[in-house]
Amino acid sequence: MTAPPDCDVLIVGAGISGLGMAAHLKRRCPEKSFAILERRQAIGGTWDLFRYPGVRSDSDMFSLGYSFAPWRDEKSIAEGSAIRAYLERVVEEEALAPHIRLGCHVLAADWDGAEALWTLTVAAPDGARQQMRARFLILGSGYYDYDEPHDPPFAGREDFRGQVVHPQFWPEDLDYAGKQVVVIGSGATAATLVPALAEQAAHVTMLQRTPSWYFAQPAVDRTANLLRRLLPERLAYALTRRKNIRFQDFSFRKARQNPAGVGGYLKKRVRQELGDAYDRKAFSPPYGPWEQRLCLVPDGDLFRAIRERKASIVTGNIARFEAEGIRLASGRQLAADVIVTATGLKLAVAGKIAVSVDGVPVQWNETFYYRNCLFAGVPNLAGVFGY
Repeated sequence: MTAPPDCDVLIVGAGISGLGMAAHLKRRCPEKSFAILERRQAIGGTWDLFRYPGVRSDSDMFSLGYSFAPWRDEKSIAEGSAIRAYLERVVEEEALAPHIRLGCHVLAADWDGAEALWTLTVAAPDGARQQMRARFLILGSGYYDYDEPHDPPFAGREDFRGQVVHPQFWPEDLDYAGKQVVVIGSGATAATLVPALAEQAAHVTMLQRTPSWYFAQPAVDRTANLLRRLLPERLAYALTRRKNIRFQDFSFRKARQNPAGVGGYLKKRVRQELGDAYDRKAFSPPYGPWEQRLCLVPDGDLFRAIRERKASIVTGNIARFEAEGIRLASGRQLAADVIVTATGLKLAVAGKIAVSVDGVPVQWNETFYYRNCLFAGVPNLAGVFGY
């Protein structure tokens, strides 16, 4: 006789996706049993992993947050600590803690068609392995590698006398006060780091290979705060959430329909923010808005740091690292005491779990992804991905 499953649903990951799925399951399917398996020793996922200076959301929390849990902070563009506090509040309000198992690293998952069950191989913190079985598997494990970031092998790296750090693994004891800092990259992480580091560093240089699109927006949503004073909390939150989602949708569609017009508008806004410090080359991407990610700049903090000469942007290719900094292909040297490689993430489908169906490994690049969560040929499995 086949042993019964440990639960109806196993959720991998206790970040925004996994916790949200658990809350919805509990609300809409109270008769179903479930557990959340989280490899880290705390909930939060991305927001527990990333601890670099200034880490924050890169979209407003009224739309990034849950529909059932109003965002109550004054700022809609929130620091990582505020997002972790929000998730902890959700765990408490939805009584999810008894369902969360921390320190459980899922290594493999195999679907048995005859039994219609998933069998997961799970490693405990002490390395001991056990198996868990469920009828349905939900992957809320994100889309990048938590163990290894994208960190290109720059020539001469071993010659640099200073410290090289990647934002994904920020040292708590890193001292950059009064020092020359170079941040390699121009995406959301770099745009966040530069103004935060500029508060203490002697100077921060953002070294970009290709310019990015930027849009300044207040960190505080005044309309949201006004609605909260006039209306019941949940109604105010629902209206603000709808407003922001529709505005984002409108902005994206407008950018794709009229990239030249939207691009011109964004460049004009940057010129207004920077004044005499504006450098056309540094803010002229060779692609249209939203063909790649558009970076949000809350309260124009990046532009303020540049305007006040605490930070600057240099566009060029890296030839090699040298003892005192970075040599560009143009021959120019950028002096540095600290180099931050904000060079991005390494993608990892399904949290690097070895997924198989009746013992046959699943080849994700050969699998059709549909309805934003399901995979053809992989029964009873859903994968939640960010936007």
